[in-house]
This record gives sequence, C-alpha cells and structure tokens, in this order.
Amino acid sequence: MQESSTMKDAAGDSRAVLRERFKRARAFSERLCEPLETEDYGLQTVVEASPPKWHLAHVSWFYETFLLRPFLPAYSVFHPRFEHLFNSYYEQTGAGFWPRQERGLLSRPTVAEVYDYRHHVDAAMLRLIEGCDVADWPRVAMRLQIGLNHEQQHQELLVTDIKRHFAHNPLRPAYLKDLPQSPLADPAPLRWEPLEGGLVRLGLDSSGPDAAFGFDNERPRHRVFLEPFAVADRPVTNGEYLEFVQDGGYQNPALWLSDGWAEVQTRRWRCPLYWEEVDGAWQLMTLSGMRPLNPAEPVCHLSYYEADAFATWAGKRLPTEAEWEHAADAVEIAGNFVDDGWLHPRPAPDGAGLKQLFGDVWEWTGSAYLPYPGYRAPAGALGEYNGKFMCNQMVLRGGSCATSLDHIRPTYRNFFYPVERWQFKGFRLAETLK
Repeated sequence: MQESSTMKDAAGDSRAVLRERFKRARAFSERLCEPLETEDYGLQTVVEASPPKWHLAHVSWFYETFLLRPFLPAYSVFHPRFEHLFNSYYEQTGAGFWPRQERGLLSRPTVAEVYDYRHHVDAAMLRLIEGCDVADWPRVAMRLQIGLNHEQQHQELLVTDIKRHFAHNPLRPAYLKDLPQSPLADPAPLRWEPLEGGLVRLGLDSSGPDAAFGFDNERPRHRVFLEPFAVADRPVTNGEYLEFVQDGGYQNPALWLSDGWAEVQTRRWRCPLYWEEVDGAWQLMTLSGMRPLNPAEPVCHLSYYEADAFATWAGKRLPTEAEWEHAADAVEIAGNFVDDGWLHPRPAPDGAGLKQLFGDVWEWTGSAYLPYPGYRAPAGALGEYNGKFMCNQMVLRGGSCATSLDHIRPTYRNFFYPVERWQFKGFRLAETLK
C-alpha cells in the first residue's frame, strides 16, 4: 500500500522525537558512570543491587531482544551468550538468565567490551528508527517507548546501587565529592491537608490518539470510593524519625507488624539504612560520602515496615495509593529529581499546600501491589514486565532524587518488597476524617 504524505510526515516527526530521546537516554546512562573507576563496575555487595556493568549491558540487551532481533533485517548480535548473561527475569525469551545473586561474579565481559556492546546496539537502533517500514513503525515506536522508560528505571538503579556498594566499603568513598548540600536546619512544622474523598478515578486514561505513555500496571482507569481523609503537607523528616529512634521505636514490638518485627530482630535494625551514630552524633552515608544528619531533610532508605511502625507510633497511618494519587492529581510535577544533580533529598520548601509529592523520596503507601480491576498482562515476554510481580509487594509513589523528571507522573506505580531499603524511600502520614 502506498503511504500518504500525512502518514510519512507523522511517522517522520515521531521518529525524529524518539531518535533524539534515544540518544539522550543512552548518553545519560554513560554519563552517570563517568565518576566510576574500572574496579567499581563489577561490584555487587548485596543481591538486590546489581553491578553498574550489568545495568549498562542489560538495557542494551532489552533493545536487542525486543526491537533489533524482531524488526531489523539481518541484525547481527554482538555476542551469542549475552542473551543469557544480561536477561533479567524474562522466561519467555527462551535463553534463560544468569542468577541475579551472581551478577557480580563475572569479570568478563570487560567494561570496555560492555561499552562496545552498547555502541553496537546504538548504531543498530538508529538504523532501525530511521529505516523501519511504516507498517512496523507503530509496534516499534511502542516498544521503543517502553525501552526508553526501562533505561530510565535502570539509570535510577545505577545511582542507588552505586550508593549501596560504596556504603559497604569502610572507607565510605564518594561517588561525587562536590555534590551540593542543604544547610542544617530543623524541620518546618507539619501541616495537614484535608480532602473530601468521594468517588474518584484512579489510573491512566489511555483513550484517544494523544494518550500519554504509561506502563500496563497503571491501567485500566477505574473508579474508587474514598472516605474523607487528610495527608501531611510533606514527608516525615530525619528529625522526626530520630525522635522515634530515641523513643525506643526499634525496641517496641507493639509498634510493628509481625513480619516487620521479625526482620528487626533478624537483621538487627536500630535506625534507617546508612545512618551511623559516631561519638553521640548522627551521620549518614550519601553519594558524596559521610555527612551530618540534617533534621530538615526527608527521612529515606526505609522499609515499609519502618514507615508503618512510625505511623503507628505517631497515631496515624500511611495513605493508600488511591488517596496519594487523588491528592497528587492537581499538583504540578516539580521537585528534586536526578536532573537537578543533588542526588539526595532536600528539605521541604516554604509555603502552603502539598509539597514534595514528586521527587526527593519515593513514598510508601499502605496499598499492596495488585492488578487494577480488568487488568490483563500483555501477551508475550513483554507481559512479564510488571504483571508477574503483583504479589507480596507494596506500592510507592512520586519518584525520588534519583528519578528523571520526564519519567514520572501521578499514576506511576513503583513497587518493592516491604523489607527492602536501598532505594530512596520515605513516606508521609495520613489520617481518616470523621
């Protein structure tokens, strides 16, 4: 069928936009790794945090597997075994995957070979974007959108995993020594923002030709009834959480869920991850090394269990994800993101209204990660992206200081196991109104 000029123009515009987004995303991943030494690329100090080298290769594997192999004629794979080494968890691709806990045991391929792999994939992807048949372009564009957002997720993981690995080192090395710091201050008084509730819409609206990109777990849009509630105008701060620590919060089983108390005992938690008490003064590990604990900054690197225990101690609760999204729906997406270069949460700005719903810290909600009513996972291996994890995890919202600004939206559902702490995770309080 002959293409109309309109189809050509529309496809050309779309290709141009996605080509530039692809180039920016690929360059940013490599820029995040510029401060690293060769020895840093292979570090894996805990199971959940992968080596930087693995992240760089895995996102390239994603483009190769879901775009280049099926859509670029005569594409030549860089290495036949990379399909196995750099698959994360996709069972339906047929190649299997290297165990997650053993990603740090691979000295080869070398860092140089991984960068060669990336550049091989980059060149092929640009050929695909520019030369893809117009009949295939809608599917290619859809998968490329997923691939770009997938790479942004791994950019955030690069930041948080590097921090986790460096914190393991008794030298407490700095990823970047000159990161900006907020002046030490006491937190501003916490205020409450009441919301009426009622019948509200939850999820991403995917109708119409200009529908925004979103992952499958954000759909379908559906109705939820909310009782009147109030949310705190900002997340809980270091200073407020320190009061919980000093009041014996980690020694009081009455505050904890059963599984949470078991983790406290087994893991010997006494404070958030990266906090250290030195000669009676509290410090914390950051990506620029050790710093004094700033009472005004949002507390972060907490498990769900710790957030829930604090809420119980304070006589409040965590907001549900529906309450969080309803509160955030009319709030501008602005805040402290990876784009700003702080790589650490900042104190809440002055002023009235809800603050820091976006950026700074991912916010734990009281909602289990489950499918929305009517959800169906996409067919094929890409259907494994989100759907198969909808069990035993909790939802977080809003993004963090390691998230890209153009990656987040009010409907975005992040999810982690309740015991995990290495991401920039904090929380805000909520209460039901009578």
